[in-house]
Order: sequence, then structure tokens, then C-alpha cells
Amino acid sequence: MPKYVIEREVPGAGSMSAEDLRDLSQTSCNVLNDMGPSIQWVESQVTDDKIYCTYIAPDEQAIRDHAEQGGFPANRVSMVRSTIDPTTAEA
Repeated sequence: MPKYVIEREVPGAGSMSAEDLRDLSQTSCNVLNDMGPSIQWVESQVTDDKIYCTYIAPDEQAIRDHAEQGGFPANRVSMVRSTIDPTTAEA
């Protein structure tokens, strides 16, 4: 199943409290539970004004539906074509 990286513009994201991040995570998980097992949240990275999320989903529309139902932005959705890491240099 395809993997996607979602860029969410969230001004002040890096200043969100642990409680705010927990609430945001709970909202996301609740929507995912309602949508069923075809979409999965892998992880997210929080920067000053953006949150970058990695999801596994059947298509981009599922990502956008999740964002709409959760009430958070999905400013850019990109399909992951390849994954590299330091071990890639050894090949």
C-alpha cells in the first residue's frame, strides 16, 4: 500500500503543549478508527510552524478525507517513491 508524507501548516505548532499534541493525536486516531484499517498513521514530526506526517493509505483522497474529518490541514500530500538512509550508501 502506498506511503504518503503530509505537510500541514500549523502556525505555532512547535509551541504546542504536550496536552495540545495529545488532543490533536486523539482526534486523528478517532477519525482513523472511524475510517477503518485501510489508512494508518505511522509518525509525525513537529517543527515551528508545520507538522509533517507519514501515513499509509490506499490513495491521496483517503489522506484528504482524514484531514477534512479531523479538521486539520493537508496543505501538501506527496506519495513516497523511495526511502533511503545511511545504509543506501553501502549498496
